Amino acid sequence: MRCPKLKLLIIIFLLIMTTTELKTENSFDYYLSQFYEKQTKAKEILREIESDLKNGLRKNVCSRQKEAATLGLEAIDMLIKAYEIREESPPLETIKSNIIIWENILNECL
Repeated sequence: MRCPKLKLLIIIFLLIMTTTELKTENSFDYYLSQFYEKQTKAKEILREIESDLKNGLRKNVCSRQKEAATLGLEAIDMLIKAYEIREESPPLETIKSNIIIWENILNECL
C-alpha cells in the first residue's frame, strides 16, 4: 500500500470541498427563498391595502404599508446576499430602483 496517509488526505479534502459546496448551495437557496417569501408577502399586503382603500376602508393603512415596505427592503437584502454567495453581480440599477420605491412607500406615512 503506497502512501495511505496521502489517500486519506485526498479523501478528507474531497469531503470538505463537497460539504462546502453543499453549504453554499443551501445558503443560496435559503436567501433566494427568503427573498421570494418576503417579496410575496409585501405585495400581498399592498394588494390588501389597495382593496381596502377601494372599499372605503382606511384601517391600519399606514402600519400595514410600513410593514410591506420593510418586508420589501428585507427581500432586497436577501437577494443581494444570494448574489454574493454566488459571487455574481446583482442587477444594481433594478435594485436601486426598487429600494427607492420601497423607501417612498415606507416614508409616505410618517
